[in-house]
Amino acid sequence: MDNQIADALNEIRRGTEEVLLEHELIERLKTGRPLRVKAGFDPTAPDLHLGHTVLINKLRQFQNLGHHILFLIGDFTGMIGDPTGKSATRPTLTREQVLTNAQTYQRQIFKILDPARTEIVFNSNWMGQMSAADLIALAGRQTVARMLERDDFSKRYAGHQPIAIHEFLYPLVQGYDSVALKADVELGGTDQKFNLLMGRELQKQYGQQPQIVITMPLLEGLDGVQKMSKSLGNYIGIEEAPDEQFGKLMSISDVLMWRYFELLSFKPLVEIATLREGMQQGRNPRDIKFELAMEIVDRFHGAGAGVLARERFIARFAKSEIPDDLPEFTLMAGQSVVQALKEIALVASTSEAIRHIQAGAVRINGGVVLDKAQLLDEGSHVIQVGKRRMAKINVTNVTNEA
Repeated sequence: MDNQIADALNEIRRGTEEVLLEHELIERLKTGRPLRVKAGFDPTAPDLHLGHTVLINKLRQFQNLGHHILFLIGDFTGMIGDPTGKSATRPTLTREQVLTNAQTYQRQIFKILDPARTEIVFNSNWMGQMSAADLIALAGRQTVARMLERDDFSKRYAGHQPIAIHEFLYPLVQGYDSVALKADVELGGTDQKFNLLMGRELQKQYGQQPQIVITMPLLEGLDGVQKMSKSLGNYIGIEEAPDEQFGKLMSISDVLMWRYFELLSFKPLVEIATLREGMQQGRNPRDIKFELAMEIVDRFHGAGAGVLARERFIARFAKSEIPDDLPEFTLMAGQSVVQALKEIALVASTSEAIRHIQAGAVRINGGVVLDKAQLLDEGSHVIQVGKRRMAKINVTNVTNEA
């Protein structure tokens, strides 16, 4: 393998969960032709968030390597509703709802992708031309037993939860999209693995070379636990205001920050490694988080927007609101924020701490605490409840001994 292919492979591997099958990818890279790289998005909601951009960022990496990007808007599959990870049948969307959402997707993705080098495709272009007989023939290529191998389907079946017939069609249609587009590579989240492999299987049945499947991790939301989701309120929308994006990014834990660097940042891996080494040598994690937040805000709001958001953030939380003579406490790492608030007497009870967190009134280093179970990271932090109750806490793993 020559150096150029090795470098490209390292870039492609970045942040991925699996590459199936990697030796097939290497062989196609050796041909030197641009690969047809597909990722599909059902326009089931009007707004994209940073969790969605994990796949879009990977498309950009392929684009920068000279490959042909197929951004598939599932206007046909969107009316079926992806059953992945669902414990009940999803409500279907109208054609009008799907098309309205699709228009917003086109506007939002070009904040990351180069529109001149991106082909937007709609799967209604081929699925809408299928007759009932064609769809039945497609359905005949798989068995119910094969569909029940899917974890979510098998759980619903075992739990006597209904599975609508049209839900079985979803993986088939997604797989057939790869046939229609002659995809070389398809990207998807780890929860999409069954559907992505269906594409490989159908391509073989239609006499095509099977696509390489690349799965990407599901990005954790601001709570650091659940995947980013608007319904859970732990998301950062890519069209949110700069200050809102910046503040939310500053609220993530120091541990989660590195996950965001890996999956969201365009900085070279060697630069991220240098930042991590700097933190280990004593650099304030807050300053490193500033770099991440500025990069993301610049991406979605233009060059310089990140610096301005940082200045406003510092003015609000570091200059005007935090006095110099704060009471100072030393706490052990591993405690929850709720426990810490009680221990240093910023609240009188656990229930009071939880009420303030639910109201968005608890901050650490200016970032809003969203999860009552959030644990304290090592280091020095300013913790506050509302505008006036605050303290400095030094969090350590070292036990003081006499």
